[in-house]
Amino acid sequence: MRVLRHLFPPSARRLFPAESLQRIADAIHQGEQRHTGEVMFAVESDLPLLAVLRGVDARHRAHEAFARLRTWDTEANNGVLIYLLLADHRIEIVADRGLRERVSEGQWRGVCQLMEEHLRAGEGEAAVIRGIVAVSDLLAAFYPQDGSLPDEDELPNQPHIF
Repeated sequence: MRVLRHLFPPSARRLFPAESLQRIADAIHQGEQRHTGEVMFAVESDLPLLAVLRGVDARHRAHEAFARLRTWDTEANNGVLIYLLLADHRIEIVADRGLRERVSEGQWRGVCQLMEEHLRAGEGEAAVIRGIVAVSDLLAAFYPQDGSLPDEDELPNQPHIF
């Protein structure tokens, strides 16, 4: 069944047209005004067939995207990637080591559940924006933007479609 889902996946470009991607980028930018962390969003329609046959799952692929996008490349080690694999109906959040001791797996799972509700309702853009706001809330709790130092936007805000 999983092979079929990856052979005939929903289209990331249809679910997230250019205007939607821009609104998501704007939400990332707005969230980053409240904290010194970095948030990224990546979506993938499906995995290559060989990866599916090898059992590559969304978590593994999210870690690969985290590395490929260099989400780890922040001075405070506080980058977060929200990754969506449409064929598997999976949301994964990968956070850099600066957040491991601060944000629990349960808190990240709560963000994913919030997003899942909107995705089930067919509201892809709303799901991602709600997730970005929730991640920004967590980052603001631990890495607040107090305005005392200029905050460099270390990573691009534009979403990535693989």
